[in-house]
Amino acid sequence: MSIFGNIMSAIFGHSSSAAAATGAPAPAAAQQASPGAPAAPASAPAATAESPSSPVDVAAIMDNLAGRASQQLNWRTSIVDLMKLINLDSSLAARKELAQELHYTGDMNDSASMNIWLHKQVMTKLAENGGNVPADLRR
Repeated sequence: MSIFGNIMSAIFGHSSSAAAATGAPAPAAAQQASPGAPAAPASAPAATAESPSSPVDVAAIMDNLAGRASQQLNWRTSIVDLMKLINLDSSLAARKELAQELHYTGDMNDSASMNIWLHKQVMTKLAENGGNVPADLRR
């Protein structure tokens, strides 16, 4: 799976965990049938991780994770902290791979500029794929 796919799965997957804890229905994208579980009713719409049936509140999920983290991580401005918070490899090599995946055209040796671009791009892509992302995080 792609790095962005892993980011999306981690965040959207936490959406189903949060919904289960509150008793709220989880987006269909985050629900996974276990072997031997009954199939969804024929009238239920099919959804994929790329198109959840209802918006996933990215900020609420990430803030919740940040509140439970053992270290202070600023996911709102740092791609490194965002990746750490969802337990993904945040190394420079992983970020360069993510940059290639998202078609970064800048200098990958300028990690500060690349990181800023990556954070904005990830927030934008999450919004495009069913995430409710505050506008200030996509600009």
